[in-house]
Amino acid sequence: MKRFLTVFMLLGIFVGFAGIAFAAGDAPAAALGDSVKQAAALAAGLGLGIAALGGALGQGKGLAAALEGIARNPGAAGKILTPMLIGLAMIESLVIYSLVISFLLLNKL
Repeated sequence: MKRFLTVFMLLGIFVGFAGIAFAAGDAPAAALGDSVKQAAALAAGLGLGIAALGGALGQGKGLAAALEGIARNPGAAGKILTPMLIGLAMIESLVIYSLVISFLLLNKL
């Protein structure tokens, strides 16, 4: 099942980029600038989506491990809570950096 999902996602990426890959080679300079703008908008959207997905997966794993540790040893909840919150904040900051980069790319359009 995992291999099927990987192949399906790669096929979707290839189909998504087919319009850019097979664009007319004799396009005027204005059309070339439009395709660069389209690629920048696509990169901003995909980059933010991938960053949000990765951040959500990382936060989910970190939170699950912390709660499992607290469930095994409730007395260590105070020692586990602070590093967990710092780790979640660090992961979230990476997603915010991706958002800033996406805004910078879209600002160039």
